Amino acid sequence: MSLTVVRDKETGVATVTLDRADKHNAITLDMARRLTETWQDFRYDDEVRAVVVTGAGTRAFCTGIDRSAVVPQPSSPYTIDDPLAAIGPKANDLWKPVVAAVEGMACGGAFYLLGEAEFLVAGEGATFFDPHTTYGMVSAFETIHMAQRMPFGEVARMALMGTAERISARRAYETGLVSELTEAGGALDAARRAAAVIAAYPTAAVQGTVRALWSAKEAARAQALAHAPHLVTLGNLPPERQSDLFTRRTRGFRTR
Repeated sequence: MSLTVVRDKETGVATVTLDRADKHNAITLDMARRLTETWQDFRYDDEVRAVVVTGAGTRAFCTGIDRSAVVPQPSSPYTIDDPLAAIGPKANDLWKPVVAAVEGMACGGAFYLLGEAEFLVAGEGATFFDPHTTYGMVSAFETIHMAQRMPFGEVARMALMGTAERISARRAYETGLVSELTEAGGALDAARRAAAVIAAYPTAAVQGTVRALWSAKEAARAQALAHAPHLVTLGNLPPERQSDLFTRRTRGFRTR
């Protein structure tokens, strides 16, 4: 199974695990569909009052879409088929609180999920980076998601530096991307503890608070996302050029 969902009826917390540890939890098209279905199912499951989303293993939370996925695109520069557009809870009108537990790498398309969580818990070995520009791709959706929760200069640097630099869990904590830093391997337990506390509170009050928080930035976020498809279609190199850069650019990186 590439996606595992476990519901704890006692605490009211469901744990959604990207379950491809051997592939750094890269998202396949089937996983993307299942994520969408899972968030939609949670809307009707009153026993689920809070959610934790994580990745299997310790090497990666998620490294974005699986590069072997074939996604045909329309010829018009004014539209794009993005298989990750609906993998997050808010994209599916789910307003139950979501806590992300991050170990290892979180990069690129992982930000669709992290950007729609209420807050992040990370193990001290976690790193965050965005490889798009390195491979001739526009970081639009990812950057917009992260711009809602990181200082402008930090998200700009991450997006523009590409694979040359990774943000450490400590730096992510210092700049507010991560709300709790744990020892390596401790993120999931800490996220579940936080989610269980929230799930124990009156449901209507919790969901109303989540909705209020997102309403504070929803207009700007929606407007920015509306521009993203055009920027991607106009700025991306052709797929064969992207693949060539991906193969050749294997230089090291530094973590800050």
